[in-house]
Amino acid sequence: MLVGLTGGLASGKSTVARWLDEAGCTVVDADRVVAELYAPGGAGARAVGELFGAEVLTEEGGVDHPALAAIVFSDNAARARLEAAIHPLVRRRFRELAEEAGGIVVLEATLLVEAGYPPDFDLVVSVEAPEDLRLERAVERGLSRGQARARLTAQGDGAQRRDGADRIVDNSGSLDQLRAAVDALLDDLRGQLARRAHDA
Repeated sequence: MLVGLTGGLASGKSTVARWLDEAGCTVVDADRVVAELYAPGGAGARAVGELFGAEVLTEEGGVDHPALAAIVFSDNAARARLEAAIHPLVRRRFRELAEEAGGIVVLEATLLVEAGYPPDFDLVVSVEAPEDLRLERAVERGLSRGQARARLTAQGDGAQRRDGADRIVDNSGSLDQLRAAVDALLDDLRGQLARRAHDA
């Protein structure tokens, strides 16, 4: 059973992902998949080199992250070309990992809905909290207020993410309340998986 897990900055998405992992789900972090793809010899590194030339690659053949960032964060068209090349590779690698793992497999990704991933999943879950609360949490984690506000602004208002989710996990309360919501989600996922196995 494939589950997409998303949420904005300081929403609690990573905490939910950790608890799902501890409960026996296989959790795949999209950022780690990209890092693997960008390593020397990786399919992502080859795609980046073809798009932007050897100057965005290290001597070893991996992606030079600062050089790539300098291009894509100042040029929306370049960023769109990069995303069009990399997202299919992430999706393919996730499917490979899911087939190896079986059971409940979760992809944790911030821009999962915006990147068009939902059709790949049986369920898309978004962890949500009010923006002012997320701002305070981000500052508590070490970001300056200006940095946190800039990141929240860059992620948009979250409407597309919420609209694209099948289920919202509310993280505006305590950790215990979040834990109860995750336990309820796990019960549902396990029930769906059991029914699917019974019907097969």
